[in-house]
Amino acid sequence: MATTKNPSAVATSGDVTMELAEGIATITFGHPKGNSMPSALLRLLALEIAAAGVDPRAQVIVLRSEGPGPFCAGASFDELAAIQDAASGKEFFGGFAQVILAMIRAPKFVVTRVHGKVAGGGVGLVAASDFSMAVGAASAKLSELAVGIGPFVVGPAIERKIGLAAFSAMAVDADWRDAAWCERHGLYARVYGDPAHLDEAILSLARTLAKSNPAAMAQLKRVFWAGTEHWDRLLAERAETSGTLVLSEFTRNAIAAFAKG
Repeated sequence: MATTKNPSAVATSGDVTMELAEGIATITFGHPKGNSMPSALLRLLALEIAAAGVDPRAQVIVLRSEGPGPFCAGASFDELAAIQDAASGKEFFGGFAQVILAMIRAPKFVVTRVHGKVAGGGVGLVAASDFSMAVGAASAKLSELAVGIGPFVVGPAIERKIGLAAFSAMAVDADWRDAAWCERHGLYARVYGDPAHLDEAILSLARTLAKSNPAAMAQLKRVFWAGTEHWDRLLAERAETSGTLVLSEFTRNAIAAFAKG
């Protein structure tokens, strides 16, 4: 399954594509504003990951984003500012839930390439990966509290990956953590000096996994994410919390101030 868009649509909703070669499904998302994520992009990304998960030609999924800038700037601030009611707020944040659920329930390993800084919801995508590889410049932060909300939907995946103490530190102190901190706490499995070495390592690992026993990898995947069977309900509840908070006067003022830079 591959998705293409016309240039005007890409400018507003972003783009998601999938390429399949050597048993490796490479899913790439992009948005002109720092690879941020509006709801349309989130829907496409969840669909592509789910499709790759059931495609018998794909043995491993590589998740990456476009360009030399940030890996992901998190939620689309334009769309956050446009939310008018709790139902649409829940729906928007539920988009992140659907991507996380698609990642952890695909019966194949998801290897994520983090080529630059990652913020907010993007940290959740990295945490929902089975294996993440990054460059030394790939700092990470949870910026939600700074704009009056919190990392509620992505929180369960992040806490599971790095532990409660490290997650709470990121959530309370919305400042950048460098790649060394992220590797030390398990958000990144490996860190490389530059994108070229990162890409070499990802391709080598993906090729190895593509030749590995699919049944063994699927069973390992179940082990990795055992205990998350209730996350449909949990993440929906968290999306509702975020969708309500985003309507508060405090949050609207904070988002407006953030957007002005």
